[in-house]
Amino acid sequence: MTKTDFKKELKYLYQPSKKDFQVVEVPVLKFFNVNGHGDPNSAPEYTEAVEALYAVSYKTKFLSKKIGEDYVVPPLEGLWWAEDMETFTDARDKSQWDWTMMIMTPEWITADMVAEARMEVRKKKNLPMLEKIHWEEYREGLAVQILHLGSYDDEGPVLARLHEKWMPEHGYTFNGLHHEIYLSDPRRVEPQKLKTILRQPIRKM
Repeated sequence: MTKTDFKKELKYLYQPSKKDFQVVEVPVLKFFNVNGHGDPNSAPEYTEAVEALYAVSYKTKFLSKKIGEDYVVPPLEGLWWAEDMETFTDARDKSQWDWTMMIMTPEWITADMVAEARMEVRKKKNLPMLEKIHWEEYREGLAVQILHLGSYDDEGPVLARLHEKWMPEHGYTFNGLHHEIYLSDPRRVEPQKLKTILRQPIRKM
């Protein structure tokens, strides 16, 4: 059985340059997602959200494999924002952040498979955020992205360069929420070696 790896199938989305900002057209993709608020390093809600997302994603993969469609569970992704965006890009006051954590699902996954995956997870685990998971399309469209190497806390200068220099110089403005794709597991990788895709939906001014 062939195993699909979307990091390879959608290479242009998952392997951006680490030096230059790149413009991409992101297709409509479907995700499990859950919304929350607070510092991802300390908010129990964040830990519970990620645990529930992985549980239902891996159960869905198992059900998909049973019908002959195996795949690598895609990386965790996150949309991030704050009522005052300076707390996100400058002050980095994570207690004020809102987020949507997401894991993509293949196009062949059905509503019945998702319902069965939820039911199986519910039987085996008591996950507070399981019932808050949504399964829906995300339409991102035109976006600019770059690969960030290093700690999450070092993203600020990169985002400032994108927002204050690259976007105005190229005639773009914001068209959606800041998007991150986590290619590394922070539990196993040193902060300075973390690989994170930073993506911003854009439109012409």
